Amino acid sequence: MHIAFEDAGAYAEWVGKSLPTEAQWEVAARGGLDGAAYVWGDEFTPGGRHMANTWQGDFPHENQAQDGFERTSPVGAFPPNGYGLFDMAGNVWEWTVDEYRPMRSPQGGACCTVARGRPGEIPQKVVKGGSHLCAPNYCLRYRPAARQGQAVDTATSHLGFRCVRREPGGEQPRGSND
Repeated sequence: MHIAFEDAGAYAEWVGKSLPTEAQWEVAARGGLDGAAYVWGDEFTPGGRHMANTWQGDFPHENQAQDGFERTSPVGAFPPNGYGLFDMAGNVWEWTVDEYRPMRSPQGGACCTVARGRPGEIPQKVVKGGSHLCAPNYCLRYRPAARQGQAVDTATSHLGFRCVRREPGGEQPRGSND
């Protein structure tokens, strides 16, 4: 947490790994459940059980902390996905190497984002997974298909990263602007 994109990338490089591409992140997050709404299946709270650290209640006024956490949770507090990966949804957003470009609405304008390409604008990368601040009444970005842009100089308490292993002799994943 509290790490800007360049620093996350430098750490990954230092340990001989990489930050994931958006596609790599999503495949890993799904854990083999292609097409499911969440990384654990289609029901948000199966059997009433919270499966990720998200906001419960009226954001930003009331967090009922029904999942047991008002802020971040320790790794392993929730079950792993089908690939054995923890916290692929909720807890903290995760950096990817891909440049963020807003999706276009059917009317041709940017959907739910600020227009890109203004002079002096800070580049953005795609972040995935949502965070403990995502709530159903505010955003549903803890779904594996959800994406958001984040300025590369941002470091917050709900933004982190994970590394991916490089294949022996393989190249480092490349973002669309690398």
